[in-house]
Amino acid sequence: MSTETQQHSAERATHPALAGLDPAGRAEVLAASRRLTLPAGTRVFAPGQRCEGLPLVVEGEIRVQMTGVSGNEIVLYRIGPGQLCTLSVSCLLSRGAYRAEAYAEEGSVVLVLPAELAERLMDDAPAFRHAVLESYGERLQALMLVIEEVAFRRVDQRLAERLISRQRQGLLTVTHQDLAVELGTAREVVSRLLKEFERQSLVRLERGLIELRHEPGLARIAAGLGVQRTH
Repeated sequence: MSTETQQHSAERATHPALAGLDPAGRAEVLAASRRLTLPAGTRVFAPGQRCEGLPLVVEGEIRVQMTGVSGNEIVLYRIGPGQLCTLSVSCLLSRGAYRAEAYAEEGSVVLVLPAELAERLMDDAPAFRHAVLESYGERLQALMLVIEEVAFRRVDQRLAERLISRQRQGLLTVTHQDLAVELGTAREVVSRLLKEFERQSLVRLERGLIELRHEPGLARIAAGLGVQRTH
């Protein structure tokens, strides 16, 4: 990660977590925080790493994911502009280490508040504390949905739903591995299901490309209804 030394006060002040600070508090944050420019693919943190600060995303998107003992990966959540990293909040409050990893999904700009300053703001700045806890609560609800999806819905349902949600003009530029990470399953499982979808004329597969050919059929699978065949 590269740190830009030039200050960008106006940009920093626009982050919602800082908007409620008084001028003195905002000035302190701007003086102490770092502005990081992260190229796509940059690792932001890794499992076992101590949390050294609270990342606030200004531009781009950060992907937070876990890897199981089997090697399968699952995306926990993404952090976009105006959001902060819930896992970092948890690590700061517990003084523990990260149990997941994060990568810049695209070119991103992140502000990092030093851990000591973030902790003090949580104690002394009600507006900052409210912004952090509100974000924490929203992310917890989203993670509960992830758990519900993985635990109680079949992979074919989740894959069909993901294809529909990601499609643009009927085409998806995505690899089988990317979809496997999204769904928390093995690439081989995704490949097998996509082949079955292709056999049912729901999709057409090319290398790195998926064409949706029958969205209503995929929607039925996503709803757990199966495909209605016509003869």
